[in-house]
Amino acid sequence: MKDTLIITGASRGIGKATAIHFAKNKWNVVNLSRNPCSYKIVNNLTVDLTEKGWNVQHEESIKKALKDCGRISLVHNAGLLVKDSVCDMSIGTLREVLEISLIAPTILNNMIIPMMKKGSSILYIGSTLSEKAVRDTASYVTAKHGVNGLMRATCQDLHGKGIHTACICPGFTETEMLFTHLGENQHIIDTIAESMSEKRLIQPEEMAEFIFYCANSPVINGATLHAHLGQIEH
Repeated sequence: MKDTLIITGASRGIGKATAIHFAKNKWNVVNLSRNPCSYKIVNNLTVDLTEKGWNVQHEESIKKALKDCGRISLVHNAGLLVKDSVCDMSIGTLREVLEISLIAPTILNNMIIPMMKKGSSILYIGSTLSEKAVRDTASYVTAKHGVNGLMRATCQDLHGKGIHTACICPGFTETEMLFTHLGENQHIIDTIAESMSEKRLIQPEEMAEFIFYCANSPVINGATLHAHLGQIEH
């Protein structure tokens, strides 16, 4: 029986690198996202996590992919980063951000936890903004704080079941989402890189290796783990 990774948002960035890393390590990989992961042996389910009823539409396919598998690692990776503030936050946008970051993980937890064997894991991809805030990212900060809280609740509620959990909080990672958020401004990107201890951005593959480690390491159960290259605070 092969171990299986269920991951959301693996069409690009950290999610894609994670899907590839698990696949190369002989795991079955199922990606749930609006766009497919291009790595040839990843199984893609086209899912819009903000769409009402997506779980009913895809539940049978998800459960079929998990039938007779070994351990399951459920990685809640999908997220939405928008520029907004407490003063002008759109309720519609906030709902969309929360649907992706908190509602979809809850739906998948309810669906998949009953199928998990001992040694399985539920990993939440947070952010450095899971425990702090910066200006003009109000909905994202709110969602990522919620992700960390959901992880902590997961740890407490699954006590004794042999399923471990963690909130993995990447720092500035070289992804399309970050570059888009920064308006492709190379000066800002270079300035951010200079603030890191190694004067560079994190690579998605580095995060993928760390996520894989966490999936295989029950000792980290309930932990909020920051991976940010020693980011200097201002």
